[in-house]
Amino acid sequence: MSLQGKKIILGITGGIAAYKMNYLVRDLVKSGAEVKIVLTKSAQDFVSPLTLSTLSKHSVYTDFFDDNKTWNNHVELALWADLMLMAPCTAHTLAKITVGICDNFLMAVYMSAKCPVIIAPAMDLDMYAHPAVTRNLKTAESFGHTIIPAEFGELASGLTGQGRLAEPATILSVLENQFSDAKQTFAGKKFLITAGPTYENIDPVRFVGNHSSGKMGFDLAKEAAKRGAKVVLISGPSSQKVEDENIKLCKVTSAQEMFDEVFKYYEDADVAIMSAAVADYTPKVKAKEKIKKKDNELTIELIKNKDILRTMGEKKAQQFLVGFALETQNEEENARDKLIKKNLDMIVLNSLRDEGAGFANATNKVKIFTPTEEQSFSLKSKEAVAKDLLDFIEQKL
Repeated sequence: MSLQGKKIILGITGGIAAYKMNYLVRDLVKSGAEVKIVLTKSAQDFVSPLTLSTLSKHSVYTDFFDDNKTWNNHVELALWADLMLMAPCTAHTLAKITVGICDNFLMAVYMSAKCPVIIAPAMDLDMYAHPAVTRNLKTAESFGHTIIPAEFGELASGLTGQGRLAEPATILSVLENQFSDAKQTFAGKKFLITAGPTYENIDPVRFVGNHSSGKMGFDLAKEAAKRGAKVVLISGPSSQKVEDENIKLCKVTSAQEMFDEVFKYYEDADVAIMSAAVADYTPKVKAKEKIKKKDNELTIELIKNKDILRTMGEKKAQQFLVGFALETQNEEENARDKLIKKNLDMIVLNSLRDEGAGFANATNKVKIFTPTEEQSFSLKSKEAVAKDLLDFIEQKL
């Protein structure tokens, strides 16, 4: 088992979903992990230190000092761990993480930890959708932390929506994947992946663009590299980062620049995954100076960009070519049409009608089409979606 002998700190904060941690601790111990638990003061209103101590076979930490005034060394505990899990993580604790407020034992352990950190948020749907929470989740991700997205379902408030803590089985699976040695199934394969938006300049300070963050493409690149592939990742403007020697990152801005860069590498690629949200149109005239505001209307004439994916389909030889379709209506019909017209081997459909899917989300919900089959997936983190897509491609190769 991948969790055998692993040392895990579980930080539980004050939310009703804390009761699920009894089941998770039981399953972690069954999997061979050694679990030490830290409860915030408010978490103790929802779960019993005695129950968790019995399940984990360790004393539970609740403060810097025990009842007998023995000091609990937060640094020593933090350095002991192979992984730290915050579940459920409330909006309050998430905010502390992002700005570095260290006002309890759990935060002292967190800020001393050098191990990977996984955060599983849980809160009511309106809180989860609040811009501050969305920003804080992105900030936590930028620290290198893994986010297990909240799930859709009935909440303690009686409302239904996204905000439920991920089920213990889902959290356990993420932890197992964290420690599993990925099989080098793509060793010797060359991947070409595109990510992010393109920006089409109107003048030196304005552009036509879209809301793509690039996260899906970056997660695909990371997962392919983890499986042994050599990856060329061509990205439009994005704050996403990679630090893997098997990933060559090429940054571009416009659709034309992406077109030129793609065809530097396409001929040698074994697999090409085009997840970038490339602008279909670009201004016919790009002003050399900033366009000044006028009282009357401003008209900008747009012309079509070169169709990168169609050109790749026309030039396809040995490559396994994958496209993406982000749709808002007639989703499946449009995706199948794109699959055929652009000579793709596979297309990945996601719809803006599905809550949690599409641009600027940590999650995605996709459906795969090939000329002969289709497969649907539930809403998942984009890291998990990347694994699903590459598992599918493995089968085809």
